[in-house]
Amino acid sequence: MLSLPQTPAVHCLALTCQWRHPYARTSGPRSWGPAERLLPGSTPSNLTVATTGASGSLFLKHFLLLLENDSRVKTVNFIASDSGLRVMAEELDIRGRANLVARVLGKPSRKIEQQANADIGANVASGSYPSQAMVILPCSVGTLGRIANGVASQLIERAADVCLKEQRPLVLCVRETPLSKIHIRNLWRAADAGATIFPLIPAFYNRPASLDELAREFANRVLAYIGLAQPGAYRWKG
Repeated sequence: MLSLPQTPAVHCLALTCQWRHPYARTSGPRSWGPAERLLPGSTPSNLTVATTGASGSLFLKHFLLLLENDSRVKTVNFIASDSGLRVMAEELDIRGRANLVARVLGKPSRKIEQQANADIGANVASGSYPSQAMVILPCSVGTLGRIANGVASQLIERAADVCLKEQRPLVLCVRETPLSKIHIRNLWRAADAGATIFPLIPAFYNRPASLDELAREFANRVLAYIGLAQPGAYRWKG
């Protein structure tokens, strides 16, 4: 049985971020293997993006818009869970699966392809498919729990499981408050397995003038983390 440090909940949550960065060098040998894995200093051209049943669809919208306009990115496989679709209906007034990506972007996409979450045999379900990183935005604590415990009955969890077993970057933009001990344990398990816990917490020091600006800057931060720094991102100058 997994034994967690006997620390207060807040300190335990802080520990979830103290793990090895997916691009960092380690003291021992690193089995990167296949060329499709994201090597230190490189930028991903093939991404998997998923959205699940937590609040924050506006952040997803700006994340996809930035990917659509980034010439370095060639392919994006996009997966929405049923709960994610429900949240998008509430927050973006977008209902149903038909032409989902085009309705989020406001135009047809040149590179973002929608995958069905029920299609466990889709391309991103295999480690042989050259997806170089995965971002779940927002990531519900239910999705977190399934990933942290290896329960991959749907495509989102399977694609995340592939990232972990192939040692590819997996970024979980978790959105929940307050956090129970169960959530904190699952955050620890996911981070210990190799995922990055990137809570959906926006910045305010850039003084965003609108919700769109707030969401876009968070998307900038996530993209910079996986090696796709955006020219319009805010830079703190001290």
